[in-house]
Amino acid sequence: MDAIAGHVSVLYKEVLAWLDPQPGGRYIDATLGAGGHASGILTASDPDGRLLGLDADPEAIAFAGEILQPFGDRVVLRATNARLLGAIASPLGFGQVDGVLMDLGLSSRQLADAQRGFSFSQDGPLDMRMNGSQVQKAADLVNRLPEAELADLLWRYGEERNSRRIARAIVAARPLTKTGQLAELVAKTVGRREK
Repeated sequence: MDAIAGHVSVLYKEVLAWLDPQPGGRYIDATLGAGGHASGILTASDPDGRLLGLDADPEAIAFAGEILQPFGDRVVLRATNARLLGAIASPLGFGQVDGVLMDLGLSSRQLADAQRGFSFSQDGPLDMRMNGSQVQKAADLVNRLPEAELADLLWRYGEERNSRRIARAIVAARPLTKTGQLAELVAKTVGRREK
């Protein structure tokens, strides 16, 4: 099941070949997403392999939960960040495992939903939270950080070589509330890019 509801798991066959899930094995998918890899792991480890699925996005957990429902109690799902894996796995019976998968980054589902604010190709609120219960949105940072801190953030996490120029333009254009506004401002500041 490498395609679930129109979403294709990245390197599905290669991941399953590398993990080589076996019956009775215990596996962790620390970035569950739409559940494609998890479904493949559970299918390959039938009848008694188990999987712990984590995702920072509660919407991903809910979506994958429906996809993985046929596997019953062989799957345990938690809405949490993969960085907490060590603290969460052992109490749930996954202290020793046969394989761990981390597909870091954003999913196509998150990018396709303009309301999540991750995509600059579709206009939406300047949000970018993996979990809607997190207090701080991208708009908060863009509109409140001092110019130097904003430039450092763009440099450190975005590896943006024009971070100082972009930060200066953002501060001058505040407030920004939409992804389209930010994308247009960056394009005007540093020139349009293909991506």
